[in-house]
Amino acid sequence: MNHPSQTRALWAAVAGVPLLFAAIAVLQMKINAGTRAYTAENDELMLRSGSAVRQMSLGYDSLVADIYWTRAVQYYGSRLGTDGAEFGLLWPLLDIATTLDSKLIIAYRFGAIFLSEPPPVGAGRPDLAVELLKRGIAENPDNYYLSGDLGFLYYWRLKDYPKASEAYLEGSKIPNAPAWLKMMAARIAEQHGSLETSRMIWSQIYETSQEKTVRDQAMKTLRVLRAQEDEAQLDEVAQKYKNRFGHFPASASELRDAGLLRGTPVDPAGYPYIFGADGKSSLDPRSSIVIPHELNPPPEESK
Repeated sequence: MNHPSQTRALWAAVAGVPLLFAAIAVLQMKINAGTRAYTAENDELMLRSGSAVRQMSLGYDSLVADIYWTRAVQYYGSRLGTDGAEFGLLWPLLDIATTLDSKLIIAYRFGAIFLSEPPPVGAGRPDLAVELLKRGIAENPDNYYLSGDLGFLYYWRLKDYPKASEAYLEGSKIPNAPAWLKMMAARIAEQHGSLETSRMIWSQIYETSQEKTVRDQAMKTLRVLRAQEDEAQLDEVAQKYKNRFGHFPASASELRDAGLLRGTPVDPAGYPYIFGADGKSSLDPRSSIVIPHELNPPPEESK
């Protein structure tokens, strides 16, 4: 037989269900009111208070978070592609959804897209998208997809290549993270940052990866990086040659004969470097080394 206190607790829980749905209905009406009248200061302040909404949720935080996320999607979709559309309530809705449920990964990932896209397909607020993703990473440190999203946001929207490389690299340190995160960190550092940093990352990939295709790509890139460093050094030596003789060298052998080089430098494929009329070194056309001039967009992750 149940104890009277247990019976009272059961009835209290049952009685609380209508209160929950009543609270949800009130929240829904307030969200709709805020959406129709965005400029009303009181509504906006209400929507920004995650703690206040949590008190009204009666412990059903995840359920109410789903409702706010759904409303965020509806709010975004109703304005998508409309000229002059404003997305002022998008951040408050996402803020509350993720405050109520810090594990709502979909809200972080797609919410960042909604926020970062330029008008009329988004709010044009990559700064808020960064804040949202950083919150998600802090609350879900084992989710490497969020780090990848942050890296992509820095790279694609903000053109902040050092931070993009750092975000990809941090994500690659998470257990079971895919190899492409570290590869992207290296590629961005290679094209828009330090060659030394890039070489360090690619060397680590080559030494630690068990996949042949990844190791092959790492070795290929390391050869390209060495060629890039060789060319940078040769260009400096060619300038010293011009300062001394009044003209640029026609070949590496002239640098050797002038005592500025030891031997004739060759690229990783074994071909001597050549020089143009402007004194810039380059690879022999017969060389198998190819130095890319532009960084390709980050690869799509498998869903």
